[in-house]
Amino acid sequence: MSYKLSIVKNKMMKRIINILILLCCIASLSSCGNSTEERSRVLKIYNWADYIDEDVLAEFPDWYKQQTGEDLRIIYQVFDINEIMLTKIERGHEDFDVVCPSEYIIERMLRKDLLLPIDRNFGHTPDYIPNVSPYIRHELNKTSQPERQTEDYAVPYMWGTTGLIYNTTMVEEPPTKWADMWDVAYTNNVLMFNNSRDAYAIAAKTIGLSMNPQSVDEITAITDALKKQKNIVQAYVMDEVFDKMEGGEAAMAPYYAGDAITMIDENPDLAFVHPEEGVNFFIDSMCIPANAKHQEAAEMFINYLCEPDVGLANADFIGYSTPITAVWEMLDDDLKYSEIAYPSQEVLDKAEVFETLPDDINAAMDAQWSEMKSYEDGGSGWMVLVLLLLAIAISAFNIWRKLRKKSRDNY
Repeated sequence: MSYKLSIVKNKMMKRIINILILLCCIASLSSCGNSTEERSRVLKIYNWADYIDEDVLAEFPDWYKQQTGEDLRIIYQVFDINEIMLTKIERGHEDFDVVCPSEYIIERMLRKDLLLPIDRNFGHTPDYIPNVSPYIRHELNKTSQPERQTEDYAVPYMWGTTGLIYNTTMVEEPPTKWADMWDVAYTNNVLMFNNSRDAYAIAAKTIGLSMNPQSVDEITAITDALKKQKNIVQAYVMDEVFDKMEGGEAAMAPYYAGDAITMIDENPDLAFVHPEEGVNFFIDSMCIPANAKHQEAAEMFINYLCEPDVGLANADFIGYSTPITAVWEMLDDDLKYSEIAYPSQEVLDKAEVFETLPDDINAAMDAQWSEMKSYEDGGSGWMVLVLLLLAIAISAFNIWRKLRKKSRDNY
């Protein structure tokens, strides 16, 4: 099957897959008792939405039984923001065996002792993890901590970049910069990330700052930039971007390159650009939380994902960039040489990897993001004031009428 046909199938199957996975999760939860024996036959996975081929997931229990002789059930749950996943792990209320954070979250998890090292002694099963590209491993290891090499705790799953997807029929000139999202000509036709880290990264580049703010003052400056954009933004979105861009409801939106490929295939009027100020380069990796209950099955699952045929099925289905060299070599040429999925070295040289921010900067970002989302300026603020004054005037007029009527009655 060609990559294009695969992507079409991918999009058509998404909602069906999500429903099936949810039903499987419910069935697994209902059949999984509280005993240690029952939990030892369950693998709990927490992954991004629409981020695995359904056949890859469904076939793992049989593969696992072939390798170990043991039965296994899967409980599969999804998230759409890194910080949501991290909060669940930090609170310790969930006992996921496998999670899929981005590199800056992995760095935070390593600092907080939230991850287990991955034991690569798979017995008679081959170790497929060395299939991961040395370049991607090198980039991931930049998040390593003292005496803790990241690649010992995380195995790259997919990588990619952010960029700007736009509707060619709704823009006068193709956008080339993040700053084009601040153009008042596109008021109510711009979508923006509905998560603070990505939104602040983009706004930072428009005012000449790094995607990794270095102070609370920089956070404030970036917030001011986002406030200036707010009246131009139609909506803050995550997965909603698919329906809006594919349906021609907005002129442009920032999003992840892998998903842009899917959207472009659904609507040929769409195009994608890596803005010239620089983009975010990210690596999503499979990890094992410190409170995992089935570490052995988790390690086997991570190894399974690195097997070339499994990796190919995943890359073909998801559309994101594979970190496995053998998989890249098997891709169709239209994807293998895609400037969206596999951008030029020039783009990568200008890209930034998110770093773990200090607690005070994270707190300032969260607080100011909430403030910015509720912020009203310009015409909207004056409209509220005018309506308030009008209400006061009407109330005063009604009081005056009552007093006048009472005065007449006294005569």
